[in-house]
Amino acid sequence: MLKSKYNIAIADDHVLLRKALSRLINAFDNYKVLFEAESGNELKDLIVKNAIPDLVLMDVNMPNGNGHEATAWLHKKYPQVKILALSMYNDEAVIIKILKVGAKGYILKNIEPEELKTALDTIMEKDFYLPDAISGKVISGLQNDSDNYRDIELTDREKQFLQLLSTEMTYKEIAREMFVSPRTIDDYKSNLCEKFQVRTRIGLVMYAIRKGLVEI
Repeated sequence: MLKSKYNIAIADDHVLLRKALSRLINAFDNYKVLFEAESGNELKDLIVKNAIPDLVLMDVNMPNGNGHEATAWLHKKYPQVKILALSMYNDEAVIIKILKVGAKGYILKNIEPEELKTALDTIMEKDFYLPDAISGKVISGLQNDSDNYRDIELTDREKQFLQLLSTEMTYKEIAREMFVSPRTIDDYKSNLCEKFQVRTRIGLVMYAIRKGLVEI
């Protein structure tokens, strides 16, 4: 259940977008923009010197402390702060990288205002948000709060595959690292997608991260 007001921080190096996001979020009933930052380093300074927000809307690509670095720092120092990554790019490797260092969601800059509100609400209520435009239902049951997760038995090789999958390595590079054929890698992916009931690499990685199956 949402509380009356959540404090939001915005980190984005584009002034016009940052100001527009601030006005939009302040118009939402349950949210108030605490402060804005133009870089990851400024975000760190503002949090240390001022107040800790409930959620940070984090641009992935910023100078002077990018979104990945700031997210990793924030996740380590203030794990209670939720992070929603914001980017122009629908790139699987970028998405996985920022989710792995602690982001709770990822949205594109061309989304409608209603979807931003949905993303904020879902992260605050259910701890994670990834839109269908990016994920295509990758997380199926991961967004609900039920305790219906099955204990899934994994082989050592499947665990190794998941760990490598959560890096920026390509499937061909993973195959070389594991000394197997690309066909075997395809089999690992298909089998794990079936076990976890997800569809894509991002879905596999998110499941593995949330279930503690990979080291972050």
